Amino acid sequence: MTPLSVVIPTLNESRSLPLLLADLGRWPGPMQLLVVDGGSSDATATVAHLAGAEVLRSGERGRGQQLLLGSTKAREDWLLVLHADSRLHPHWPAAVSTVINDPRNSTQAWTFNFQVDGDRLMLRMLEQAVALRSRWLQRPYGDQGLLIHRELLAKAGGYRPLALMEDLDLVMRLSRKATIRQLGLPLTTSGRRWRTHGVWRIAWRNARLRRRWRRGEDPVQLANAYAAEPVSWRTRRHSGAVAAPAPNPGADRNSPPPDLQTG
Repeated sequence: MTPLSVVIPTLNESRSLPLLLADLGRWPGPMQLLVVDGGSSDATATVAHLAGAEVLRSGERGRGQQLLLGSTKAREDWLLVLHADSRLHPHWPAAVSTVINDPRNSTQAWTFNFQVDGDRLMLRMLEQAVALRSRWLQRPYGDQGLLIHRELLAKAGGYRPLALMEDLDLVMRLSRKATIRQLGLPLTTSGRRWRTHGVWRIAWRNARLRRRWRRGEDPVQLANAYAAEPVSWRTRRHSGAVAAPAPNPGADRNSPPPDLQTG
């Protein structure tokens, strides 16, 4: 079994992280597990240590800086980058091992299908839009994960220490070097912010931020704008609620893993 390095950037993810770490425990081979923390004030680091992860302390907050640090510390040839509030499908080890055990796949990058926890129609429409963007425009974002060989990552220039848009920045460079293909399985992300602020409100906000970034605005200013997310009636109504992490996306699915799909 080919070894795998997993890189997870975190900031106050002590509630979501154990579930992702449990999903990663399905991997049957050697794994280097790197949790790169941006200064959590909760028990994130303790949770990671208890799971046997190496905890790296990033000098600056921001996924770009954290992913740069994590990717440089990765020892294995293949890297899997995941957000801490994600849940992996139970069949993910078969899909990933199929890719990394074939040397021909080292010249391509791979992502999961975008899936949001929740049963609203708007979320299904959002997932379909992301699927089209990922397949035809070669623009998967960070919440779809990234499986990539270290040589291809280096060829694309690696992660840059951006305060925001680190995922878009990488895939724009990566898509000029290689095809970004789909693993054919979902990666379920927590629906907490989509439920709280509304699907279209967030989609529109993110589109405007991407447009400003392409026009050359400072990523630090964009990160500040991102943090100042508008408060909707849902936020005020549920301000005392604790956000629930995404459930196991395959708990009630017994079907075998689908064939890998080309991107």
